[in-house]
Amino acid sequence: MDRIIDGWHSPALNKHMDIVTYGHYGLSLLLLPTAAADYLEYERFQLIHEIAPFIDAGKVKVFSINSINSESWLHPTMLPHHKAIRQGQFNHYVYSEVVPYIKSKTSFDTPIFVAGASLGALHSVNLFFKRPDLLNGVIAMSGDYDLSTYTKGFWNDDVYFNSPQHYVPNIHDYHTLEALKRSHHIHLYAGSGDYEAPDATRRFSEVLWSKGIWHDIDIWGNDMKHDWPTWRKMLPYILAEKF
Repeated sequence: MDRIIDGWHSPALNKHMDIVTYGHYGLSLLLLPTAAADYLEYERFQLIHEIAPFIDAGKVKVFSINSINSESWLHPTMLPHHKAIRQGQFNHYVYSEVVPYIKSKTSFDTPIFVAGASLGALHSVNLFFKRPDLLNGVIAMSGDYDLSTYTKGFWNDDVYFNSPQHYVPNIHDYHTLEALKRSHHIHLYAGSGDYEAPDATRRFSEVLWSKGIWHDIDIWGNDMKHDWPTWRKMLPYILAEKF
């Protein structure tokens, strides 16, 4: 498959950010890393290999970026307020830099679906639900959509507005709600095995149903642990069966 590594100095983050592209054609899939990982994580853990048939067939063109979690919620000593600021800068980086980059490498009309596992699932959901005018849907695997899980008791407006479990119930703007309802590509998946938190997915699903937002939720069995073998099964299944 085509594989291109690119990058630039991000004005939003004031640092160099890398991006890797896999494939030549198809819908755009933007991958967000887990935890404090980097843009090549999905390749190292063989997930790109598992979805290679979809890439090679021109069904999907994949873009994968770095996280800044080690400079935000996973930083051991940074002040919580500064962590929240960094989160906002990351969001701005995706919306104002990554999305235009993807459009320049595909087309203006090519849909962009954002996806991730674990902490990457939270970021993916957050990015989509804040800007459904820019992103067309989300694939979230093994996520917890309550940001306070990661903030060690810190709470302010920046946490609230990046915690989908909290702000989505209060979305009342007609155009935003209609854009979310039109997506038909909100996919929430979790396992029931070791270190998974399927109830977190169920809680967020309840929020979405209460807002009349259709979504695809699937909780897999006790053999599905919070680990790469689970996600290597989930993502190919979702691409094959739901797209």
